[in-house]
Amino acid sequence: MCRAFRLVGAAIVLGSSVFSVAEARAIELTGAWATHADLCNQIFTRQDNRVVYAEFSELFGSGFIIDGDRIRGRAGTCIIKSRKQEGDSLELSAACASSIMTQDVRFSLKIIDDNNISRSFPEIAGMSQNYTRCKF
Repeated sequence: MCRAFRLVGAAIVLGSSVFSVAEARAIELTGAWATHADLCNQIFTRQDNRVVYAEFSELFGSGFIIDGDRIRGRAGTCIIKSRKQEGDSLELSAACASSIMTQDVRFSLKIIDDNNISRSFPEIAGMSQNYTRCKF
């Protein structure tokens, strides 16, 4: 009986250790993200040691820039209000503002690997877009 308790105790400790390691690996999203890696230099550029949108970037593809809790798009900026990570998926809630409106937005990011993600919106079934981290 005592051995059974030790085995259960060891399983709990091991299970919580594995869980802690998985949870401790926070997904690092900082950087510029584009729909295609080969278009990064046409969508983004560096200005004053900072990544910004290139002139006429909208002609080449879509992308966004994440810096901490701030997401910058061409048309507006979002501030991440909450994050919920489960494995390789991250649910985000953000307050977004453009020059004409403000709104709260919820979306999901599925981590494909360190430099590739897939973005989807829970309210719009089947709509997702892959993005690649640009190297600057």
